[in-house]
Amino acid sequence: MSRLALINELFGMPPNASEHGYQIDHIIEFCHWFMGALFVGWLAFFLYCLVRYHRSRHPVADHEGVTSGISTHLEFAVVLIEAVLLVGFAVPLWAKRVNQFPETRDAILVHAVGQQFNWTFHLPGPDGTFGRRDVDLVSNSNPLGLDNNDPAAKDDIVVPGELHVPLNRSVIIELSSKDVIHNFCLPHMRIAQDAIPGSIIPMWFKPIKAGTYEVICGQLCGLGHYSMKG
Repeated sequence: MSRLALINELFGMPPNASEHGYQIDHIIEFCHWFMGALFVGWLAFFLYCLVRYHRSRHPVADHEGVTSGISTHLEFAVVLIEAVLLVGFAVPLWAKRVNQFPETRDAILVHAVGQQFNWTFHLPGPDGTFGRRDVDLVSNSNPLGLDNNDPAAKDDIVVPGELHVPLNRSVIIELSSKDVIHNFCLPHMRIAQDAIPGSIIPMWFKPIKAGTYEVICGQLCGLGHYSMKG
């Protein structure tokens, strides 16, 4: 078992199944090591203060206070490291994820629509063109309002709660919502994105391991939020 896989298991994270997931895992691993070092350092300082300034050794309070600048330097170092972590690692990684999308001609394009409390997936079919959708056509039997009179809609695939994609091929998901804000979260693929009514928000991943993975809603969306899985 690799170091990252072991850390994922220890912290309860599911195994990575996407091409980019190792980058997310690395930044999470670095954050945990940094937090661990801070915890040990501050704990040691706290224990030192308990012993050094115990009442038996200092029965009278010292009103002069700290005269050295060590604590200031330590705090500045912590802030500097956190800034480097944010600006040097987290922001570039996030920018790469949201700004560098694969070519649509080489990717699987999927529309994912959230509603209380399920996901509905819409694929264009063999012709590669999505059929027209009309809000006036939405019904229990036609949850996305697909216009069946549109020639492009004849081969479209609309599936509630289940999505099948090929391995080693990029998948672009365009998210939207019919009611409230949802969050499309696929932990094994290390992706999560809000689905907002009135907006179409893209996200992407490339699966590299075959399996059955759970899609959950990562945003509290109502009483049935717990059951919004796919």
